[in-house]
Amino acid sequence: MTSQIIPVDPFDFIIFGGTGDLSERKLLPSLYYRQRDHQFSEPTRIIGTSRSKMSDDEFQAFAKQAISDHVKPADIDPKELKTFLARLSYVSADATSGAGFDKLKKAIGESDRIRAFYLAVAPALFGDISHKLKEHDLITPNSRIVLEKPIGRDLASAQALNDLVGDDFHESQIFRIDHYLGKETVQNLMALRFANALYEPLWNSAHIDHVQITVAETVGLEDRVTYYDKAGALRDMVQNHMLQLLCLVAMEAPSSMDADAVRDEKLKVLRALKRINGNEAPKHTVRGQYRAGASASGAVKGYVEELAHDSNTETFVAIKAEIGTWRWAGVPFYLRTGKRLATRVSEIVIEFKPIPHSIFGDSAGPIFANQLVIRLQPDEGVKQFIMIKDPGPGGMRLRQISLDMSFAQSFDGRAPDAYERLIMDVIRGNQTLFMRRDEVEAAWKWIDPIQNAWEGARQEAQGYTAGTWGPSASIALIERDGRTWHESN
Repeated sequence: MTSQIIPVDPFDFIIFGGTGDLSERKLLPSLYYRQRDHQFSEPTRIIGTSRSKMSDDEFQAFAKQAISDHVKPADIDPKELKTFLARLSYVSADATSGAGFDKLKKAIGESDRIRAFYLAVAPALFGDISHKLKEHDLITPNSRIVLEKPIGRDLASAQALNDLVGDDFHESQIFRIDHYLGKETVQNLMALRFANALYEPLWNSAHIDHVQITVAETVGLEDRVTYYDKAGALRDMVQNHMLQLLCLVAMEAPSSMDADAVRDEKLKVLRALKRINGNEAPKHTVRGQYRAGASASGAVKGYVEELAHDSNTETFVAIKAEIGTWRWAGVPFYLRTGKRLATRVSEIVIEFKPIPHSIFGDSAGPIFANQLVIRLQPDEGVKQFIMIKDPGPGGMRLRQISLDMSFAQSFDGRAPDAYERLIMDVIRGNQTLFMRRDEVEAAWKWIDPIQNAWEGARQEAQGYTAGTWGPSASIALIERDGRTWHESN
């Protein structure tokens, strides 16, 4: 079974930061794949722009190399690649001074095609670019602007940034992207809950014991040194990716899949999250930083050694969150994320309450609570863990097995990358998988007290050995409640 490819209307896609890392690794390869799958209508154009001086031919060569480096060789179709590269042009422009925006306007022309301005640049430039686009009459009713995270570093800065862009673009034209929401499994969470009669009646505190959300990385700083040390794991991962996943798990059924209907329900979850203040932070949060250890590639340095100066920035966070609603009263949501952990995995674990009484004797063995495990990466899929009788004539002995739905095994062909899906949603004007302004700001309202509590108490990040699952305090956080972290395999 393969997915249906629906072409989109012709558009102009303008990448600010067109020669940067995000453009090279994600945007250009994603656009190539949409070309290869014949999703573009004519005349569609892609324009790269940055301060660097570059000709059209040089930008096309840059794009060709990016596709060679980040697209599987078997997926490169020479004919489609040639067609794709012919769509590309380049304009040098400086967002601060405004130099080059006249040339950009000339390159785009007077057409009424959809215009998508993708800001693959530092957030400090969002306002400058937005204002320059307005000053040069480049914003039309068919324009959209795409903002990459981080949207601020706290509530005040997020509001200021939203104000700057909001002065030039209507909220319906602003697409705040979180690539996690473009993942196939994340969207399948909506399908599991609201397209099946099986789960939703059980999706509440009467049947669910707790929820775990893990986003674990094995890598360290890589090329994000400057940004990461100023942000830390709480701002970099929890405020956006993890809270968005929590919202999709905890939200009430929207009236429809309309963008605002979905985002209204997510907003209610964010506003219902119980605040973690200074007194509660030591009990409900863990802040860690990796030390020297080992990964799959061998021995690795600690965070401070990689950074080459002292820092208390956290590379690991674990949080026990609670939602003050009837549906979720008494159900803890355990969040953990970090760098240099044991395994690269992103998953959501729904653990149901144990059976109230066992009719089986001790000889049957232990009875484990049912779990629904939604794997985002790697190997996207869904597993339902249940108890069955162990086959054989040896009496009633129970064992736990998983009903496993691997997307790779269940569906033919390649699954589109999250960026491919989200870019096409931008072109269609579909904001369902993008964050609305009030969502972003509600998330910061919950994050800021935690960050302030850490800074006010000067809470040191606890060390953990690279290649492990984080500080021992993270294990204590969940085990003091009589629970344990799900072991990914």
